Amino acid sequence: MSFKIYTKTGDNGQTSLIGGVRVSKFHLRIESYGTVDELNSYIGLVKDSLNNKSTIAILAEIQDRLFTIGSLLASDPEKSKMKVPDLYEKDIELLELQMDEMDVHLPELKSFVLPGGNIVASQCHVARCICRRAERLVVHLAFESEVDPIISKYLNRLSDYLFVLSRKIVVDAGGEEISWRPRM
Repeated sequence: MSFKIYTKTGDNGQTSLIGGVRVSKFHLRIESYGTVDELNSYIGLVKDSLNNKSTIAILAEIQDRLFTIGSLLASDPEKSKMKVPDLYEKDIELLELQMDEMDVHLPELKSFVLPGGNIVASQCHVARCICRRAERLVVHLAFESEVDPIISKYLNRLSDYLFVLSRKIVVDAGGEEISWRPRM
């Protein structure tokens, strides 16, 4: 099936949710799933910068879950009858398991860590920050509209995963983390 990328229906500053409801392009729901899309794109950059096949596979799985989250957020909870994929508790458990496995190989965290260490670790930190912004937007949206709580829970855990992954990338490259040393 072929379809055009441009529809011209958004030229007036509005877009459609799944279910057909038209909203402004600055609507909180659009900001929420747009930020999830931005996060997904950045995780693609991180994934394409790695050589570790198992980490690449996990990041591909995460990207799939982020598309799921995007479709859930793009659906009008009151009008959409379209079946969209679901997010499950096991998706969160996968992130937790991956963090536990990486943590075994990491030095004990004794201070705050400044973003950096190498390019890919820095990319993970940028993705982590985008993930936190997406989480904040989703939490805000949940005050105004129906949002499955598992979405913000997944995003919360994903930001933790990205932090641990950044640490693991630095250690695997033989680098050192940059500890924050506040001036006194």
